[in-house]
Amino acid sequence: MSSPQMVGREGDLERLCGLLDAVNDGVPRAAVLGGEAGIGKTRLLSEFAASVPSEALVLRGQSVDLGTVAAPYAPIKDVLRNLVAAVGDSAVTDAAGPGRSALVALLPELSQGETDSGSAAQLHEAVAVVLEHVAQERPVVVIVEDLHWIDAASLNLLRFLVRALRSGRLLLLMSYRSDDVTRGHPVRGFLTELDRGRIVERWELTRLTKAQVRRQVKAILGEFPTADVLARMAERSEGVPFFVEELLGLDGCDTDDGLPDTLRDLLLARYERLEPSTQAVLRLLAAGGVRVPHVIFERVHAGGADDLDTAIREAVFASVLVIDDDDYAFRHALVREAIHAELLPGERTRFHAGYAEALEQTAGRRRVAAEVSYHWMAAHDPEKALPATIDAMFEARGAFAYATAGQMGERALELWDRVAEPEQVAEMPKIELLGRTSSHLRNAGENERAIALIDLALAESSPDQPLQYARALRDKAFYLANVGRPGSIELLEQAGELVPPGSPGDLRATILTALSGRLMLEARLDEAIAMAANAHAEASAIGSRRYLSISSNIAGVCLAHAGDVDGGLARLEEARVFADGDGISSLRYWVNASDLHYLLGRYDSAVALAEDGLARARELGVERISGVILAANAVDPYLALGEWARADELIARGLSLDPPFAFKVYLQRARMWRLLWGGDVATAAEQLRALQPTVAALVEVEMQTRLGIALVAAEIAIAQGDLARAWDEASVLFRPVHRAIPGYDLPLLWVAARVTASIRRERALAAAQTCTKANSHATSATRSSVDLDEADRDIRTALDGATSWPTAPFWIALVEAELGGASADGTDADLWRRAILAVRDSSAPVHLLPYAQLRMGEAAIVVGHRDAAHEALAAAAHDADAAGITLIGDAARAVAKRARLGVAAPEPLGADDPETASAEPLTPREQQVLELVARGLSNREIGSELFISGKTASVHVSAILRKLGASTRTEAVFLAGATTR
Repeated sequence: MSSPQMVGREGDLERLCGLLDAVNDGVPRAAVLGGEAGIGKTRLLSEFAASVPSEALVLRGQSVDLGTVAAPYAPIKDVLRNLVAAVGDSAVTDAAGPGRSALVALLPELSQGETDSGSAAQLHEAVAVVLEHVAQERPVVVIVEDLHWIDAASLNLLRFLVRALRSGRLLLLMSYRSDDVTRGHPVRGFLTELDRGRIVERWELTRLTKAQVRRQVKAILGEFPTADVLARMAERSEGVPFFVEELLGLDGCDTDDGLPDTLRDLLLARYERLEPSTQAVLRLLAAGGVRVPHVIFERVHAGGADDLDTAIREAVFASVLVIDDDDYAFRHALVREAIHAELLPGERTRFHAGYAEALEQTAGRRRVAAEVSYHWMAAHDPEKALPATIDAMFEARGAFAYATAGQMGERALELWDRVAEPEQVAEMPKIELLGRTSSHLRNAGENERAIALIDLALAESSPDQPLQYARALRDKAFYLANVGRPGSIELLEQAGELVPPGSPGDLRATILTALSGRLMLEARLDEAIAMAANAHAEASAIGSRRYLSISSNIAGVCLAHAGDVDGGLARLEEARVFADGDGISSLRYWVNASDLHYLLGRYDSAVALAEDGLARARELGVERISGVILAANAVDPYLALGEWARADELIARGLSLDPPFAFKVYLQRARMWRLLWGGDVATAAEQLRALQPTVAALVEVEMQTRLGIALVAAEIAIAQGDLARAWDEASVLFRPVHRAIPGYDLPLLWVAARVTASIRRERALAAAQTCTKANSHATSATRSSVDLDEADRDIRTALDGATSWPTAPFWIALVEAELGGASADGTDADLWRRAILAVRDSSAPVHLLPYAQLRMGEAAIVVGHRDAAHEALAAAAHDADAAGITLIGDAARAVAKRARLGVAAPEPLGADDPETASAEPLTPREQQVLELVARGLSNREIGSELFISGKTASVHVSAILRKLGASTRTEAVFLAGATTR
């Protein structure tokens, strides 16, 4: 009674085919199909899979229903095993490159003697690289069905693939049962992300119309139904194709006699017509899941082989079962669920116990502990469920499925008191299980649950067990740091006291290095240097090059910030040498070294170090995970160099890959700063308002984040004219909690000086005005209670403490100019001339020169030097426009207009045309794109030339057309005067 042709899904099939055609441009696509049970999702995907060209490779993965804790990576394993079957294991492992060991951790059968190792980051990267590699050779369709049953690890991997895949003829299709994805379901959040970012096409299959039901009946029966039958069929099925087929299986639904009254009865109707022996086989099969391998089922089945064959054959002929290779599967999961619900308590216990034993006997190299745990739990046998669950926890951890490992650990803790001697059964004390489970939850991002469990571990242990208690204290410190909450330092100090020198293992080394790192982040530099020395001594004693590198790294950064720049750089070089061959410490070196070089004003070397680190991340197979952190470190130096298009690309790319929380904040801060100086003050302010609640805790424990957010927040407030708020943000430098870090302090000191000078000018203007209606509303500056003389003293005192920092000369020149003039309001033109000379230094960020020229022009106007003002403002507008610093370019023209100095708007390419003379200037990146357009390249080809996506190239082309007032690409080339080369 299955329809020989699919009805009512022609438009959906065409849409899927269109997506497959679209991937031929080399850019992956993805789509998610939703719909209620029985609506035809699997049928549609099967029809589509059958329709793809023969050269395309179709890889299918099926999520498995194991109750509340799904088997880790079940659909991903299916996809990869299908891929291995299609192209061979060596092709897959070779394509994985440095991620091969992580792939082996997921599929042990791929091992050729090497030990499985790596990380979740390497596994994600390896899967992405393998799929991209194969999709360069041929179109690849990956189908992952039944997301409503998917495990957290697979969902995270799919989330990564959607964000990270950038090349190859790859189409990723996913399906889910919409009535099972209720509020709180993890897939709900995944779908919301897709909708918010418009990353993936998503639609739901609708029920069939009455006319479509009529066509489906005709396809099945070979003739159209009578009006009565059609009406009855449409009413009872409600347009769900699967229910139409089930109803037709009941003697064609000719009359109302014998028709089921409920959905459950309908689902069981075919089953109940089978022989009792066949029903018994189906009940046994239902306990095994939607799909059961023959090798497993024949072990569970107690009867003879001939009896089993007879029963299976009858169930297949009755369209209850299908055979797929060597597996038995129910034609629809709804039928399996209905039959499973019919099991008697005794049957349920026996059947699930049988499956658990069969899986244990046939597992081989495949990891099936999650399934074994599920069946022993369903069999209500805690004595066997506990060790199976512990095994499942270890297996999940071995495959980097931390969420599943944490869930298995929590399941084991629930079983603990139901077992006579749990420590012997679990082969570990409860305190260890609590610690392991909390660690897995922390790695899965479940920080609050991890903290709750580690608190239980601390409550159940005591300082009388010093190493155990210290480990729990250390772990809690890590978890608090993960969520940006205070308390880590105190916990690590307490843990360090419990672990004396010479203690076994590397526990003391991890505690001391972590403590020195937290002290560094809070800018307690002297304490951090001393603690790093202790950590270094401990690392030397245990022979750990990793901790030797990390301790040298921390000491180097702190020494530099404390004033010994040369000594700090020397210690960082030591860290690099010690890190050789170790991925974790080497990446940490590249991150800190590139950041320090940026703060020292060595922007080219900062970029080079970040790029070197990115290359190392690529070698380690974590380019799109840890590499994002290094790419983020290149953003600020690129902004300082004026390579804003490159910075924009890194920011967008980094945020799309969902980096760790702290680095996401760094990228968001850079994006806001870029928007502000690019002239989009409103969007920058909007993003700041959205970010501030989430970053509140982090700024309390990370000094560099506190100062970075304060800097951009103060600058946004200045641009909005809210000087009281700007001072509130900038004055973080003068609060008791602040500890000086010259590289971060100096830019904020300049901003603080800008604020005090602006407040003075506004107060002077308000005092000079007569008491008119226009003066009845006080400005934020006149309302402010800032003691400006005290503020100036604080600024100069802080500045005196930072004079030895390499970039101090130009920052000092700017501060002196801001506070210059008879009224300390920044109106001394001579001081601004000196500032202009100072910021021409290569270590000064590019935006400072046009800013100083703008302020020079304003000061010259005050003293009546109109020629000097015109020259400075024209230079400010020109330099700002050339660098894309719209905030300053617009401000310079506005000042000139008010003073009637006539500074011209920027002229784009083709400015001889009067219709385009007032257009916006093309950015350097847009000029590059325009040259490639003139050569006749498509958006995709432009993207390949410039190492950007075709979509990004399209955005640039659209901006060029808008700015030039052109309607076509050819017209844009003509208007710009570009020549084809």
